[in-house]
Amino acid sequence: MQDVIRLLPDAIANQIAAGEVVQRPASVVKELLENSIDAQAKNIQVIIRDAGRTLIQIIDDGGGMSETDARMSFERHATSKIRHADDLFKIRTMGFRGEALASIAAVAQIEMRTRRPSDEIGILLRMEGSELKSQESVACLPGTNILVKNLFFNVPARRNFLKTNSVEMRHILDEFQRVALAHPEISFSLYHNDTEVYNLYAGKLSRRIVDMFGKNYREQLIQCQEETPYVTVRGFVGKPDFARKTRGEQFFFVNERYVKHSYLHHAVLAAYESTISEGSHPFYVLMLDIDPSHIDINIHPTKTEIKFDDERSVYALLMAAIRKAISINHLSHSIDFESNVNFLSPMSGARTNTAPNPPSFTRDSALAPSLPTSRREETNLSHWEKLFDGFQKPDPTPVQTTLELGEKEDFSESLPTTLGSRANALNAEDEDIKNRRLAVQIQNRYVVSAVKSGMMLIDQRAAYERVLYDRYLKQLENQNAASQQLLFPATVRLSPAAIPMILEMREEITALGFDFDALGPDTLVVRSLPGDLPSDNIQQLFEELCEQLHQSHDELRLNRAETTARTLARRFASRYVVRLSSDEIEKLINQLFISSNPNYTPSGEPIFVILSLDKIANLFKNG
Repeated sequence: MQDVIRLLPDAIANQIAAGEVVQRPASVVKELLENSIDAQAKNIQVIIRDAGRTLIQIIDDGGGMSETDARMSFERHATSKIRHADDLFKIRTMGFRGEALASIAAVAQIEMRTRRPSDEIGILLRMEGSELKSQESVACLPGTNILVKNLFFNVPARRNFLKTNSVEMRHILDEFQRVALAHPEISFSLYHNDTEVYNLYAGKLSRRIVDMFGKNYREQLIQCQEETPYVTVRGFVGKPDFARKTRGEQFFFVNERYVKHSYLHHAVLAAYESTISEGSHPFYVLMLDIDPSHIDINIHPTKTEIKFDDERSVYALLMAAIRKAISINHLSHSIDFESNVNFLSPMSGARTNTAPNPPSFTRDSALAPSLPTSRREETNLSHWEKLFDGFQKPDPTPVQTTLELGEKEDFSESLPTTLGSRANALNAEDEDIKNRRLAVQIQNRYVVSAVKSGMMLIDQRAAYERVLYDRYLKQLENQNAASQQLLFPATVRLSPAAIPMILEMREEITALGFDFDALGPDTLVVRSLPGDLPSDNIQQLFEELCEQLHQSHDELRLNRAETTARTLARRFASRYVVRLSSDEIEKLINQLFISSNPNYTPSGEPIFVILSLDKIANLFKNG
C-alpha cells in the first residue's frame, strides 16, 4: 500500500503559519513595530494605504541587518532573540518565535531595505509568496525600511474576509496605540493615505497619553506607583468621574508588552468599588514590571495572553496600588463626622438628575406612526391588555377629603382604616387614575405591574431599547427623523480612530437627525441633533456613540441600517433610566407591547418576566 503522509512544502507551511500570525493588516503592523522596537529604534514611521490592503510601510532608525541576517530573517523559526529553551523564561524582547517575517512574506509582496550604521551600503530584498525574487546592494539610511504590498494577494479567500477600510484602519490604530503607549521614549508617526493621523514625540507616559487621546485627559489622570520585590506597578488611572459605560481605553502592559487579562481588570474594578457606578469602566494605562521567570507568554502566537505563577499576589498588589492612588487624591468617599445622620433630610445631598425626561410614548403620539404596524403587531395590540384583566381599579366611593373647621375626620364608612387610607382617599379624586392598571417603579430601573396570572417585572432600560430600536429603524427606512438645529455649531474632538468610523456610518447617522462634517483627523463640527436628544453635552453624546459603534463593529454582522439602529438604541436607552411618572409608566408599557417584539431587546436580552402566583407563593415557602 502506498504511503500517504508527506512533508508539506515550505510555501504551504508558511501560509498555514500565517493564518495564526497574520490575521489582518493590523497584525502586520504589530509584528513589524515590535521588530523595530527590538532593533533599538528611536524614531518609527508608519505609512498605510487603503487600510493596509495596498501598502504597509514601517521605517525605523534601528540597528539594521547585515546581508546574511536580512536573508535569514525570512526563514521560519529564524530569530536573534533566543538561543536555548531556558531563554523562554527570561524573555525581555517583543518577539522571539521567528515566525513573523516568514508568515508575512508567505501572503504578501515585500521589499526590505536595511543597513547597519557601521556599513557603507545596504541591502535590498524582494520577496513574493515566500520566494526570493531579487537581492541587491543599495544606498539607504541606517535602519530598516520594509514595505508590505498587496496583503493576501495569493490567498483571495482571506482577502475577501477583510472588513471595510474604516474597520481595518481602526484595528491598525488600536495596535499602533498599544505599542506607542508601551514605549513613550520612542517617537512615532502614522500616516494613512498621505494624511497625518499621529505625530507623537518622545517623552513621559503622561504626555504620550495626552498627545494620543486628547487634552481633556490632563485633568483626569492619577499617577499610580507601587514597588515590591515581586512586581512593580506604575502608570496612570482615570478619576472615577470620567468612568464610562463601555470598555475601550483600558491598557495593561507586562514588561512593556500589551496583554489582555480579565482577572487583572477585575482587580481594577474592585479598587474603584463604591466610587463608580455599576457597569462603568475607568480609564487606565498600567505597567507591570516583573521578573520574566514568574510569567509565561508563550501561549498564543499573538502574545497577548499571559500567565503568572502567583496571580493572587499580582491581583492584591494591583488593587492596593490603585486604591492608594485614589485615596491620596482624595477621591474615595469620606465620612463627614460633623453631620448628624439622624437628622438628615431624605433629599439632602441628593445628586441632581440631569438625565433627559423620558420621551412621551403614546399610541397617538408622533412616535407611533414611525413604528412598524404589521399584522403581528396589530394582534399584539389587540390581545396584550388581556394580561391585565381584573386588575383595573374599580370606581372608588367618593370621599370628602377637605375637612371643615371643627369637623371630625372619619373614614370608617368609606375606606378601611389602614396606614394608607388617607392617601387612597386623596387619590380617589383623580378621575384619570381610577381605571389605571397597577404599576409601580422600583429604584428607577424596573417596573412592576399586576397581571392576570401574577406579577410582571419589566426591565425599564431594556424596554426603552426595544422601543427606540423600532423607532430608529423606521426612521432609517423612511428618512423622516425629526431634527433640532443648534443655535451655534458645536465642535467635537474625538480620537483619530473614531473619525473614520463615524464618517463610514454617516449616511445612517444623518438619517436619524444628526448633521455634522469633519474638520480634520480628530474634529467634527455638529450642526443639528435628533429632536429627542439633549444638546447640553454634545461631546459626551458623540463619545458614547463612537464607543458603541466601536463595540458593535466586532459584535454585529447585520446590515448597516440595522446595526446603526441597534447601536443607538442600546446607547441612548440608558439615558431613560430615570424616575417615571404614572403616566410615563403606562405609556412605556403601551408602546412596548405594540413594538415588533416586546419579549426581547434587539440583542436578545429578555425585557420582562412574569412571576405566577405559584412562584410567588413558593418564594415565601422556601424563605
